[in-house]
Amino acid sequence: MVERSLENARATVQTEPKAYSLWQMILYFLKLGTFGFGGPVALVGYMYKDLVENRKWISDSDYKDGLALAQLAPGPLAAQLSFYLGFVHYGIFGATMVGVAFTLPSFVMVVALGWAYVHFGGLIWMQSVFYAVGASVIGIITFSAYKLTNKTIGKDKLLWVIFLLVTVFTVWNESEDVLMFLGAGILYWLVKSPPKWKWGKHSAFFGLTTEPLGQIASGVTTADSNILWSLFTFFTKAGAFVFGSGLAIVPFLFTGVVKEHHWLTDNQFLDAVAVAMITPGPVVITTGFIGYLAAGFSGASIAAVATFLPAYLFTIIPAPFFKKYGKKPGIANFVTGVTAAATGAIAGSVIVLGKRSIVDIPTLLFALVTLLLLWRSKKISEPIIVLGAAIVGLVVYPLIK
Repeated sequence: MVERSLENARATVQTEPKAYSLWQMILYFLKLGTFGFGGPVALVGYMYKDLVENRKWISDSDYKDGLALAQLAPGPLAAQLSFYLGFVHYGIFGATMVGVAFTLPSFVMVVALGWAYVHFGGLIWMQSVFYAVGASVIGIITFSAYKLTNKTIGKDKLLWVIFLLVTVFTVWNESEDVLMFLGAGILYWLVKSPPKWKWGKHSAFFGLTTEPLGQIASGVTTADSNILWSLFTFFTKAGAFVFGSGLAIVPFLFTGVVKEHHWLTDNQFLDAVAVAMITPGPVVITTGFIGYLAAGFSGASIAAVATFLPAYLFTIIPAPFFKKYGKKPGIANFVTGVTAAATGAIAGSVIVLGKRSIVDIPTLLFALVTLLLLWRSKKISEPIIVLGAAIVGLVVYPLIK
């Protein structure tokens, strides 16, 4: 039963040492949600650097479990990883509080931008800001992807093969496929720890004996209730059925928001994507901006909650399984394979996004300067770089356009 699984999860949480308080973790993710620029690639890199390498609050294996689970399940990658890391030592309550802290700052920002957009007739200034910020973000996520790859892949030749194949696939198709991650995990499991098939009461699966795991199953304040319900159902589907990180959700949103429901025009939708790229936190928070334009604050709130709710459930429900069985050889190797594939997809996403943001010599320079600053100096933080790029963009863009 679900209750039994949750009891096991609470028992696991209570027996593990905690190097930090829940309040410290909440404050960290509140800060990351406020100043964490660069989209999912950069955000998962920040989490690893800060929580695993520097503060040592989260173990390397727990982080990899969370990354693998986030990549296997549909929904926003960075948000799902934050849910899992909150769960590691503080269970469902920790996952909930960390998730709220991580997503709330960017939600407030997009609602404020939505209000300004409605009342002042557009975001013309954003073209100047995004011209430089978009290119600078490519430098940030390139550096994050490099560090993540170097740490995750190591010298394992099979992992490098998986990494390169998924990278090429992501670049070629400009999308991610969950079957690639599953296949990578199964391949690495079969090669490194092939199962000994024993049929009977204790059948082997991933090197485990089967035990009962439980039946884990799955403003405009007067906005028309029909619109609000349509927003809820549409964005729930977006969160539940779209695989991939960050901008992978954009094609699905465009079809529904512009072509089917006609909530936004083409230009308004492009502005919504721009808002997502220049605000910190999860990229999919653009759904809050879309919801605001469609139905005010009520629409923004419903769209944001509906987008993140499936990701939250897809994280906390399987989390007890990952916590209890993640260290078993079969599961550990499966997770290692999935993590390598996820890292390849992240590297491929850098190239895909780079092709859209690096459009001329100045944007190339913005990206290279950002990469050089991160490479040579540990004292310059990413938010400072993004702020500087935004200021330079306001000056440079009018001169060259």
